[in-house]
Amino acid sequence: MQMTSSASILFVTVGGSHQPIVTAIRALRPAHVVFFCTGKDPATDRPGSCAQVEGKGLCVKAHPADERPTLPNIPAQCELVPGTWEVVSVPADDLDGCYQAMRREFEQNAARFPDAQRIADYTGGTKTMTSALVLAALEDADITLQLVSGARADLIKVREGTQAAVPAVVDVIRLEREMAPLLAVWGRYAWDEAAAGLSALRTPANASLRAHWQRARDFSRAFAAWDRFDHAGALETLRAYEPIVTRAFPGHYPQLKLLAGGGADSRTEGLRIWDLWLNAKRRAVAGRHDDAVARAYRLLEWTAQWILRKERGWNTDALPADIAREADLAPDREGRYQAALFAAWSLVERHVEGAAARFIREERSAMLDHLQRRNHSILAHGFAPVSRPDWEAFSGWIEARFEPLLRELLKAVGAGNPFGQLPDRFPEF
Repeated sequence: MQMTSSASILFVTVGGSHQPIVTAIRALRPAHVVFFCTGKDPATDRPGSCAQVEGKGLCVKAHPADERPTLPNIPAQCELVPGTWEVVSVPADDLDGCYQAMRREFEQNAARFPDAQRIADYTGGTKTMTSALVLAALEDADITLQLVSGARADLIKVREGTQAAVPAVVDVIRLEREMAPLLAVWGRYAWDEAAAGLSALRTPANASLRAHWQRARDFSRAFAAWDRFDHAGALETLRAYEPIVTRAFPGHYPQLKLLAGGGADSRTEGLRIWDLWLNAKRRAVAGRHDDAVARAYRLLEWTAQWILRKERGWNTDALPADIAREADLAPDREGRYQAALFAAWSLVERHVEGAAARFIREERSAMLDHLQRRNHSILAHGFAPVSRPDWEAFSGWIEARFEPLLRELLKAVGAGNPFGQLPDRFPEF
């Protein structure tokens, strides 16, 4: 059977009352109906709700209190043509089993009738069946949920003759369910993953929900850009939300503006070095210890270069010849004198006074030890991945011995209160 885009498939749960199901079918006039119902109870041998769909002759009671059935089955009452409806038996009180059966049926019907509208009505059936139908339908954005409702004389049932099929409002529930696992990856700083997943979601029609989704998507994009050192890109994305961002990230947004400005002043360079250290720690949270160590190595090297540039005006990729020769540095093929990490720190020790010189004198041996471990990693000169214990030892030393120096150096250039780690959860508004 082929269906047009205007045709519909109705999924209903069948329980003790036939009226809401008949109302739903008559109101929608679907091209195909799937009845979820229960079979015979194996313990009591009593018929399940399938009898209301497949029963012969008069098999349905007009009112539950009636002594005997006076109506034909539901397909007959709705004048459904054979071949336009089917019965799917589900376990009576098994939520998992009901859910799985309904999910399979949704998928199979979507494949059979790709152009049809799919509607799930959860009015009838047991509590287990209706719960399963709602859960299964919420997983599929292409399924519309509805129920049969009307005027109520009491808390027990809808008044006879007032029933009507109405769509269930589930936009908030559905969006929150879809967004929750995507926003959860902020916990491991996987903003790129969050942004990709959020971008793939269907754009909400509701203006408030659309704004919530858009903020989540754009904030994920912004911190993904920041995480790859694209500070200008992060700022460009967040600028549209400046009033919100200023409140949500008061310690980050002002300093992001400095990072994005591309300035060559000592304060901005110091903040970029600090940003690299936080980035290294994020790589470790994600379990990428080789990447973390590579960034930590660059952190130590860049800090020495920054100190020499700031205090002496020297660039370690083109040192003054007399200074380089004094340090026993050989020229490269182009005649330039360059200093790598440890040579740069040796120059700091020899030519810079204060905390930085004291640090290298006191921590020379420890630094060499940690750098030796780094040299054995895949991202340096070796073949072995960096283990978590190796990273914890290296980062522990940086936090205890090197970070206090870095904070002191930042304070000296007017950045004494550097921003904290980037957020690991999407803020509430």
